[in-house]
Amino acid sequence: MAVRMRLTRVGSKKNPIYRVVVADSRSPRDGKFIEIVGRYNPQTDPSTIEFDEDKVRDWLGKGAQPSDAVSKLLKVRNLGG
Repeated sequence: MAVRMRLTRVGSKKNPIYRVVVADSRSPRDGKFIEIVGRYNPQTDPSTIEFDEDKVRDWLGKGAQPSDAVSKLLKVRNLGG
């Protein structure tokens, strides 16, 4: 099973807010996931980026691959990626 860290949209129409989740790469974007490890709100100034650092490091250590967007957010927060 290929596990990825990626964004899931939870905001309403024209109001994007995202969760950073660990999910099977075959599941749909807003579908089933394993665990929530953070959140991202691009509408605030500056953008709100929050991670549970212990969970992120644990999943990266287990071999979870971050998506392009999540790896950029991880670099902003200095968590690798």
